[in-house]
Amino acid sequence: MSVEHASMRIIEGYARGGTDLAADEVWAVESHLETCRVCRDRLSAAVGAEAPAVASMVDTVWSGLEPRLAVTATMPRGRRRSARLSRWMTPTMVPWLAMVVGVTLLALLLDLADTGSGSGSGEVSLVLLFAPVLPVLGVAASWSRGLDPAYELTASVPRAGLYLVLRRTASVLGVVVPALLVGGWLTGVMVAQWLLPCLAFTATTLALGGVVGVTRAAVALAAVWAAVVVAPTLATSRTTFALQRDGLPAWGLILALGIGVVIARRDAYSVLGAHR
Repeated sequence: MSVEHASMRIIEGYARGGTDLAADEVWAVESHLETCRVCRDRLSAAVGAEAPAVASMVDTVWSGLEPRLAVTATMPRGRRRSARLSRWMTPTMVPWLAMVVGVTLLALLLDLADTGSGSGSGEVSLVLLFAPVLPVLGVAASWSRGLDPAYELTASVPRAGLYLVLRRTASVLGVVVPALLVGGWLTGVMVAQWLLPCLAFTATTLALGGVVGVTRAAVALAAVWAAVVVAPTLATSRTTFALQRDGLPAWGLILALGIGVVIARRDAYSVLGAHR
């Protein structure tokens, strides 16, 4: 792929079915063809030369569709906005994100009530305690095979895979992080104390999701966090080392490793197994 257009080698290879192209080249040329008319015209010419049977079939299908398309009403503006929004999230994500924000608000209220009562157990911040797993719930909902009825269609589109996963993850973080920012500010928790674990847990979920499925990874990590950190912390009323300032370098390392694994296994998110 050049900076502006696909090379003729890739165009001709794609016209032959893409069997001699790498997976990332197929993904890249399909994404590029969505927005580049020049390359679509070059592909059309290549299909006519490399696969005349396919070109004949396309002409037959088009001759049947063209009269119908001429009388089909254009999509209303509201639906076009909804279609653009669907690139970032699915309808099933909305109640999950609302639940995540609700849990954050509840944790904040309990923190403020505990601090105001002067009971002495305010050493443990519930906002800080739940921050790492809150975005994981939204990420699981955004890429769940069971929650998204269009998962097969989603996984087959040109921009499926890591591109779409990162978009939906960004939409989750765009809702969760501001809520945690407000909660951390009101409770006096340092930003890095909740932000680094939050991002590290999200990256680890995606990294593990490329192996066992994003939903399974989210459930497993949330269960481990609840058993290893949440339960002992609430039982002893002491903030665990994992959420103290001394543990921030470890979270930074986990975040870097998670991002590295996601990049190294980026092709794994283009298969249906990632929706498990």
